Amino acid sequence: MESQALANSGSTDPAIQLKIEEGKGIIAKASHLKYRMARDQELEMIPDDGEFYVHEYNSELEKLSQFGKNTWFTAPWLYAECYLYRLFRSYFKQSTKWTDFDPFYAKKEETFRSSVTAIHQIATTMHELETEKDKLVDDPDKLSVLFKEMVQMCLWGNATDLSLLTHLTPSDIEHLQTVGREAQQARKEFILKDDQDAVWEYINSLEPRAGTVARCDFVLDNAGFELFTDLVFADFLVTHTPYFSEVVFHPKLFPWFVSDVTPTDFHKTIESLSLPTFFNATAETTPESAHHLKEMVERWRRYLEQGIFRLSTTVEDGHKKTQFWTGPWPYWYMEDKANSLWRLLTESGLVIFKGDLNYRKLAGDVKWPVTTPFATALGPLAGSFPLLSLRTNKADVVVGISQGVADELDEKDKGWRVNGKYALVSFLPKDRSE
Repeated sequence: MESQALANSGSTDPAIQLKIEEGKGIIAKASHLKYRMARDQELEMIPDDGEFYVHEYNSELEKLSQFGKNTWFTAPWLYAECYLYRLFRSYFKQSTKWTDFDPFYAKKEETFRSSVTAIHQIATTMHELETEKDKLVDDPDKLSVLFKEMVQMCLWGNATDLSLLTHLTPSDIEHLQTVGREAQQARKEFILKDDQDAVWEYINSLEPRAGTVARCDFVLDNAGFELFTDLVFADFLVTHTPYFSEVVFHPKLFPWFVSDVTPTDFHKTIESLSLPTFFNATAETTPESAHHLKEMVERWRRYLEQGIFRLSTTVEDGHKKTQFWTGPWPYWYMEDKANSLWRLLTESGLVIFKGDLNYRKLAGDVKWPVTTPFATALGPLAGSFPLLSLRTNKADVVVGISQGVADELDEKDKGWRVNGKYALVSFLPKDRSE
């Protein structure tokens, strides 16, 4: 850790000494937290650290204490997980030298570096699409096939979730990220709910009109390779289809669930992809693929400059809108708890929610019967905006599949709900009756 490196430097600079002492204090707090968690002690009130949602988290905790559900083994799992990362954030926020430090960044960067082969393969594919751009716009059948390729690439990109898969070797990561068409086809049998046709039919029904801006929103999950695939998907939507001309990316405002995208991660990803020295020089890549990657990233930079790609933090009152993603609540309560965000999303042509935690928050983290319709699980959020969820299964919550499929999986693969091997592509259009 950085504080250990500073301690070993032997510096007598007062500022460095203060940073060392604060670093030691943060480590001590983290150790004490682990001690309390292991012994099922009560969750502590989050200190008033000047960051958002202190009152909201503590109010929820007070309600839980009234029912004796305020210890580490008794608190609702979704609340306890979110609380953990908000409390951990307070340790850094209360310091003077570590306020903006991301304790997970080094691991995120290391994992991203291991994705070099898949990244170069995808860059070459996008280059090939660019040469066919004019033909694609007028060929909805071919666009449909490519759209499904993009969905699956984006779906399985979140196999690299550091909060759950922390001991993978670089070769394990590369295997998970295989992006060849044969691998995509083979994985289709692992998509238990597959609304790819439905979402494409919806997109294809959008009427591109001169002078209008159709927006797609990505509620992001993991940094690194998954964010790269999100950017590729967004690039495809605005560059190669006539339906979208703007994409807004929604990050987390502070380090969250180890590998979630922060604004800093977003910008550093673009920066790292632009550096020839970022990836391992001995990796099996070609000068051609490196050039293709450079071309693609330069286009992304132009899109950011032109406002075609944007972070949600840059929209009007964007910081406040973005806070909701690190709140303790299911997304059921978005209209009430974050009305300005909800209203922003109601104006979107498509809102794509990435990953397991977003899926759990969409469904209220309730262990619904598997046959429960996706719309039912979404509760009051259902129909607010066209919603696509791309999720590999890493928690018990699963809806929208048949009981027969679930029973068969229970027999042959008891870990199917949590092992990341199976996935759900769930779509619900906007309710136009209102």
